[in-house]
Amino acid sequence: MGDAVEEAAKRAIETMRENLSEQITVSDMARAAMFSKFHFTRIFQRATGVSPGRFLSALRLQRAKDLLVSTSLNVAHISVRVGYNSVGTFSSRFSKSVGMSPTAYRKLAGYAPHIPVAPTPAAGTPSTASIHGQVHPSSPGLVFVGLFPDRIPEGRPVRCTILSGPGLFHFTGVPPGTWYLLAQSVTGDPTEIATDPHSRPISVATHGPLAIAHDTVLTVDVNLQPVTALDPPVLLALLDARKVALSVVAAQEKARAATILSARFPARSVDRPAA
Repeated sequence: MGDAVEEAAKRAIETMRENLSEQITVSDMARAAMFSKFHFTRIFQRATGVSPGRFLSALRLQRAKDLLVSTSLNVAHISVRVGYNSVGTFSSRFSKSVGMSPTAYRKLAGYAPHIPVAPTPAAGTPSTASIHGQVHPSSPGLVFVGLFPDRIPEGRPVRCTILSGPGLFHFTGVPPGTWYLLAQSVTGDPTEIATDPHSRPISVATHGPLAIAHDTVLTVDVNLQPVTALDPPVLLALLDARKVALSVVAAQEKARAATILSARFPARSVDRPAA
């Protein structure tokens, strides 16, 4: 991708960020990028993987997420701040994209208690499709990997997993369709308490679109890279990395203790008299 295309897309994104409360149009973005409206839409999608309108919508919801956890503004006020005329429309779109209502998101400090998977249609032949591969993060840390119907990770994934670090993932029974494999990792030791847990550096990766039939077997390797201005925001509310990490550490300690105990006190066989 040419530097001119990337810089044009970045100018447009900066214009979006500065005018989230305004009714900004594609023509406004194209002028900021210094391209014609028609050509701008094509080069923006090429640079970011999504249309200008989808990117703007994601930025608005991402800003709303930030305001919910960092301010005491009410939901109606926040909806206006991010360009919605109707608080009902804002709440509906937020809930669908993030996985919980604005009020619940604030109450839970921006973390999901769990990540529900989209239900698999009951009718028809069960899928035997599978996707497996390895995640290569740019730095250690918990990794979320999920399959989504769109380039922007929002709503319920059809399959997902949490890895405790670099390693393999395996999705089975993947529903037929066209999916994007999206991964995210939060840099740093997740067991440490951060003043602002949402401020940790993030690495992301996208692979797709992936066309999956009933019997597809696919290998996908994922290389996480630090998030850039051209990456669409991750809208799905992810699990609290610190809680997940602590539960992983606890399980590892329990397994280690059981191994040590077994080594110190091996099971003894009892000789029984012959019948």
